[in-house]
Amino acid sequence: MTPEEELLKKRLLELSRKSEGGYYLFSDFLGLSEQSVFAEIKNAIPKGGFTLFGGADGCERIMVRFGNPEELGYVEDFPIRIVKIEPKSKKFAEILTHRDFLGSILNLGIERKTLGDIVIIDNVGYIFAKDEVASYIADSIETVRRTDVKAQIITELPEGELFKLSRIKIQLSGERLDAVISKVYSISRDDSLSLFKKRLVFVSGRLLENNSYTPKTDDVISVRGYGRFIYRGVSSLSKKGKLNADIDVYV
Repeated sequence: MTPEEELLKKRLLELSRKSEGGYYLFSDFLGLSEQSVFAEIKNAIPKGGFTLFGGADGCERIMVRFGNPEELGYVEDFPIRIVKIEPKSKKFAEILTHRDFLGSILNLGIERKTLGDIVIIDNVGYIFAKDEVASYIADSIETVRRTDVKAQIITELPEGELFKLSRIKIQLSGERLDAVISKVYSISRDDSLSLFKKRLVFVSGRLLENNSYTPKTDDVISVRGYGRFIYRGVSSLSKKGKLNADIDVYV
């Protein structure tokens, strides 16, 4: 564990301990590596002593709320707001990417830890942000890339699926995760193995270096640089005895 990870571990444990004083405390947004640190300590937290949420179901970056609702007798909402950023003119707007939105926000002096997921729908960005920075983003951002934009804080997301899934089927000799990743992303087995060695594979928010791990049904697999998917399990056998597995890929 790196010094930064050790510091985060101590900080998370401290928040858990302080929440026992009778009130809720919240972490910053945690990326995959930081969630893996939390996964190492969560068994030390009393049952019911934390909740994970990123602003909407399916968010990859999440916050931790420390505190047990049954013991406290009330529930406090996560300090997360949604900033909608859209081009002023759709006709003349560039095609904007996740990197474009993130770069423009960070250029305002905003720290990454205060930002959750960035979802783009029809060239409009929906940014999950900590309450303390959301208004500043909405008031300050004027351009994304070279496109003039307008921003506002919203309370409801657009109707429909926020995170779209595409069902694919893959055929396997066995359910080792390196084989699954190889099939899902159409890469060689050696390339798949290298992802584990580079510490780029996470299962349900926890770093996984064991490439022979057998994924469980509904495991969320995140592979940095490639994307993420949900393993839905083996649905049938082929005539040659191969395993037919269902995969829901985030698109």
